[in-house]
Amino acid sequence: MSGVHARLARRYRAGKAQPEQLWEDPRLTGGESFRPAAVLIAVTERAAPGVLLIHRPSHMRAHPGQIAFPGGSLDPGEDAERAALREAEEELGIDPARVRVIGPADRYHSGSGFAITPVLATVPADIAITPNPAEVAQWFEAPLDHVLDPANQVQQWIDYEGVRHPFIEIVWREHRIWGVTAAILYNLARRLGGHDAAAA
Repeated sequence: MSGVHARLARRYRAGKAQPEQLWEDPRLTGGESFRPAAVLIAVTERAAPGVLLIHRPSHMRAHPGQIAFPGGSLDPGEDAERAALREAEEELGIDPARVRVIGPADRYHSGSGFAITPVLATVPADIAITPNPAEVAQWFEAPLDHVLDPANQVQQWIDYEGVRHPFIEIVWREHRIWGVTAAILYNLARRLGGHDAAAA
């Protein structure tokens, strides 16, 4: 295994044994039903690892313009890993054969009705990226240590249907990561041990 993959895998195994300290969508009431979905947390195998993220096109019906991981709903007969790899291939042209899966991270239940399983994996630093313009307006690689650093995961507030709710926001350069994507990174950071996860 590469150094990054081995270190992340070790942190992943250790983190799985720890009690949950998860960020949950504050809009949930407990009576919702959810559709299964999956996203790929693709970490690049380089000296300073990054994580691949996308901007959704502004014309999309769901979450227009927001930053997301490649991912989507599970097709019939799929598990989370297969769905995450399929969606990453469809959206970014990532060859599934070049993805080295570590395992599923904590499932996140969104206020929009999805039970999202993040699949943690590594990809080569030189992996070819061919974004699908119908689903991706822009893609970028944010430093893993930045997005996992609790100091960069700032709690903000938003008014939703007359009620004030907290959410997590992570800013890197001109990119504002918030909502589901930031919550998944928040939870992953606590599982992996913060921003030192890829270096220790």
